[in-house]
Amino acid sequence: MPHLTCDLHIHTNASADGHCPVEQVLKTAKARGLDAVAITDHDTTAAAIRALSLETDILVIPGIEVSTKDGHVLILGTTKEYAAGKPARETIAEAKADGCVTIIPHPFHYFRHAVGLRDRKALKEADALEAYNSRYYIGTANSKAARIARRYQKPITSGSDAHDCEYVGFGENIIEADERSVEAVLSAIKAGKITARCTKTPVSTYLRQSKNNVRRKIRRRLCRRRSP
Repeated sequence: MPHLTCDLHIHTNASADGHCPVEQVLKTAKARGLDAVAITDHDTTAAAIRALSLETDILVIPGIEVSTKDGHVLILGTTKEYAAGKPARETIAEAKADGCVTIIPHPFHYFRHAVGLRDRKALKEADALEAYNSRYYIGTANSKAARIARRYQKPITSGSDAHDCEYVGFGENIIEADERSVEAVLSAIKAGKITARCTKTPVSTYLRQSKNNVRRKIRRRLCRRRSP
């Protein structure tokens, strides 16, 4: 049975806060020895679709990180763009009806659109919980996610949540798939045939990205106020 090394949460420059072209994401993934990556940009599958069209040795898992009313939800195995702003449980149900795998990323990270802080019941509806997110100050939120995942008997995943190429692979999942295919990887995740771990993104990088995100949100709000 193949053991595939995967990063299940990666952003490209198709995300408003991403900086890396998808081509470079795939090159970096290969250099890091990854077998597969999930392209999960914020509310768009444009880069995931682009990745599927490229010649690469990396298995591309198309996905999206949806901005629900209650926080972020990862949907894997799709090129569909799910509408933002719906309740998390509604988005999860829609994605599962489409045959996708749903993961709640950073479920207890404050200031990170954490579903677990707004709708704990949504965690029970998802297929898996991301208990290892590399973008953290200290490990308390990750530890809490791991405890809740075990309590709810949910598979645990890891994600680099990379917004820059240099952090691709910081979220590492060893997946026992029946074959080297997207369908086999998704089935293995749902079955819990996964071992997750992560490397911490440097605090300086996390602080810089957080500061830039705050500035971007302030600019958006100012623009809306100035609009007629």
